[in-house]
Amino acid sequence: MGTSPPDPLRDVEDSTSRKSYRTPALWRFLLRFLRGAVPLFCRLKVTGDVPTRLRGGPIIIVSNHIGTFDPMALIAGCAKQGLAPRMLATGGLFRAPVFGAIMRNSGHIRVDRGSHTVTGALHNAVDALNEGSTVVLYPEGRISLDPGLWPERAKTGAARLALTTGAPVVSVTQWGAHEVMAYDGPLHMAATLISSIWRRPTVTIHFGDIVDLTDLDPAKAGSVRIAADRMSAAGLNRLQRLRVDEPVMPRHVDRIRPLSTARTYKPRPDTVTDDAS
Repeated sequence: MGTSPPDPLRDVEDSTSRKSYRTPALWRFLLRFLRGAVPLFCRLKVTGDVPTRLRGGPIIIVSNHIGTFDPMALIAGCAKQGLAPRMLATGGLFRAPVFGAIMRNSGHIRVDRGSHTVTGALHNAVDALNEGSTVVLYPEGRISLDPGLWPERAKTGAARLALTTGAPVVSVTQWGAHEVMAYDGPLHMAATLISSIWRRPTVTIHFGDIVDLTDLDPAKAGSVRIAADRMSAAGLNRLQRLRVDEPVMPRHVDRIRPLSTARTYKPRPDTVTDDAS
């Protein structure tokens, strides 16, 4: 009699049960749901790997942010890796009817941008990592407004979190999710999401190497900025390989998405590496 294939989400439940934090039942259900639902709207490719020794947490995952669909694609990719991610997300999502309750009851972490309480999100993320969680952040803090959908310069929140806790940082790079759903507008978003069922865009989620921050002293001036730039550089290096046939501009251009070059990321020579993974 053959044996059943391992269920990575069962591994998630086992690993979190050994910690003080246990993934909520609602979120375990939604992880399985998204793992099956996301491929209905795209050809989902998950490449790279997260070492088994890290999957019990704590882990910080940093990713580029290219569209409204990519959080769902990233969550599905994490589920395939046997991870139960806790997302740092804007407070507006937590205030939304129904969806806000789902976010709160799934263990995600609220970020009230522009508020005096915004620093509380960092403390909550530290607590989550101390509990052994996988915490997911978009270092850019928003969907990229760069005309070519290249990463914008990272803010320092993810870097501060990494240097404060010492948790390993896994760089995840994604491409293609911007083709699934429009940037804004309920009608545009719904229409493009439905049409993606037969358009079948390819969405790639690549789990890359751990970003090496071990030489940085959190107390030294400039360390946080260097750490943030290393995260950006890791994502940029991989993104160049994921979109080798779109070297300057994406083939798919969302006319609704606003554009800005104010935060264009310009890598320093010491952050560019020959990532062949």
